[in-house]
Amino acid sequence: MKNPYETSTHAANALREITGVDSYDIAIILGSGWKEGAVALGTPTSEVSTSDLPGFVAPTVAGHSGQILSLKVNGKNVALVSGRVHLYEGNPVDVVVHPVRTMIAAGASRIVLTNACGGIDPAVVTGSVVVIRDHINLTATSPLEGPAPPEGYGSRFVDLTDLYSARLREIARGVAPELTDGVYAGFRGPHYETPAEIVMARTMGASLVGMSTVLEAIAARHLGAEVLGLSLVSNHAAGVAKEHLNHLEVLEAGQKASGFLGTLLGRLVPVL
Repeated sequence: MKNPYETSTHAANALREITGVDSYDIAIILGSGWKEGAVALGTPTSEVSTSDLPGFVAPTVAGHSGQILSLKVNGKNVALVSGRVHLYEGNPVDVVVHPVRTMIAAGASRIVLTNACGGIDPAVVTGSVVVIRDHINLTATSPLEGPAPPEGYGSRFVDLTDLYSARLREIARGVAPELTDGVYAGFRGPHYETPAEIVMARTMGASLVGMSTVLEAIAARHLGAEVLGLSLVSNHAAGVAKEHLNHLEVLEAGQKASGFLGTLLGRLVPVL
C-alpha cells in the first residue's frame, strides 16, 4: 500500500456503501474460535466479503474466513471482522493492520481484539479467557515503521502507556468477574515457540503467547481508538505441559468454548 491510511478510508467508504451503515461504534476482530461464539450476538444485517473491499487480502489459515458482519446490538452498530491475516503468511505490516484501520475509518471508536493463545501460567486452564493488560511486541516490527503518517494523523511516536484501555478492562471484569488479566507476548510465528523462548517470555513478564494482536493494537491506539484485548487460552505453551502443540487443538478449543465465548460477548458488547 503506497498510502495505507488512504486505502483504509477507501475501504471504509466501500463498506458504508455496501452495508448502508454510515458509522460503526464497535469493531470486533475475531481470532481463532471466536466466530463460533460471536453468533450469540444475533443475526447479521449484512455480510460483506473482504475481497470486495480495497486493500484486503484473503486469509490462508484454517478457521479464518474473510468477512465483515454488521449487527445492531443494544442500539450500537457493531462489526464482526472475520479473516485476520498475519505476518507469517507473508503479508506486510500495513496489510495485517488494514482491517483495524478500516473499521476506525468507518467510525469505530472501540476495537475489541480477540485471539486464541498459548498459556504460560500452568494455573490458567485451557478454555479460559484472559483480559490483556499489556503486551510485549516480539515481532521486531511496527505498523508505524516507514514514512511518517500523513498530515492529519497522529505522530508515529505514539504513547502506548494506556494501550489496553483500563476503562474497557473494568467493564469486562464487571460483566464477567471470573476473568483474570495477563500480559500477551506477540511472536511472528508460524512455528510454535521453543520451551526456552517460553521461559524467556515468562521472565519478561508474559503470561500469554501468540502470533497476532500486538500490531493491530498499536495501529488502533495510534488512530485514537480504545482497545480491549481478549485471549482464549487454547493450549499450554511449549514446555508448560507435556503435550505436543498443533493448530487443530486451537480450533477445537474454540469450538468447545463457543458457548462460554457467546455468553461473554453477549454480556460485554451491549455495555461497551
